[in-house]
Amino acid sequence: MKQQEHRGHAAMLLFAILVAGSFSLGGKVANMVDPAALTAVRFLIAACVIGALAQGVIGLKSAQFHAPWRYAVLGGLFCIYFVTMFEGLKTAAPVSAAAVFTLTPIMAAGFGWLLMRQITTPRMALALTLGGCGALWVIFRGDVGALLAFDVGRGEVIFFFGCVAHALYAPMVPRLNRGEPPLVFTFGMLVAGCIMLMIYSAPDLVATDWAALPPIFWITLAYLSICASAVTFLLVQYAALRLKSAKVMAYTYLTPSVVILWEGALGQGWPAASVALGTLATAAALLLLLKQ
Repeated sequence: MKQQEHRGHAAMLLFAILVAGSFSLGGKVANMVDPAALTAVRFLIAACVIGALAQGVIGLKSAQFHAPWRYAVLGGLFCIYFVTMFEGLKTAAPVSAAAVFTLTPIMAAGFGWLLMRQITTPRMALALTLGGCGALWVIFRGDVGALLAFDVGRGEVIFFFGCVAHALYAPMVPRLNRGEPPLVFTFGMLVAGCIMLMIYSAPDLVATDWAALPPIFWITLAYLSICASAVTFLLVQYAALRLKSAKVMAYTYLTPSVVILWEGALGQGWPAASVALGTLATAAALLLLLKQ
């Protein structure tokens, strides 16, 4: 049993590393292509990967896609999240964007109570509060004056609304799922999101000179589509079978710290020591949520 738990933790540690990479690499290409067009292509590639996997593992049947409006709702929420992420990264630093992302568990807990009447324990509430405070400290760059004046950047504000959509997605999945396997449900969501984004971003998809884009764009697109989409989904599914949901969610708080490492490794420099205090608070929140 302990060995299975350790494997679950290892899977989520890899999940945190891969998700953090999407912020650092995404920041490099955010201004190269329209965010909606970029996300549409990302969804298309991810849908092909997940669809092939689902067909090979369990088989896809038309009966699994009844009430398609459910996939449209979930796909729409994820579209909002990813488009605002890349729109926000045009001006927000990757570390700040990752800090905004750590506010998601707090909002997810609220939506979970509203939609599913899920109860948050006192220790979990303390961890969520501590993690949220740490996130705010990073978002305001460790500047008390900026915090008191609520001087938050435009990119962080844009991405915050995307994180609201991401938080709403979490309780909407069990609410709308009617027994479909996770692979099938995710494939349906990706296809629905891809269709909506293809329609919405059609002018930008046509106007973009894809052949002229530099190699870093294609490297990032492959990473976002496969590593930060298909692989992370599988890691979460693997860990969810071995860990309690609160422990799976806890690894969200590791994201800003790992983004700092990614930024340093990519030669983007290191944040001020005062900013690092916020990441320590999110790490403490992680430990609280992992505690038995």
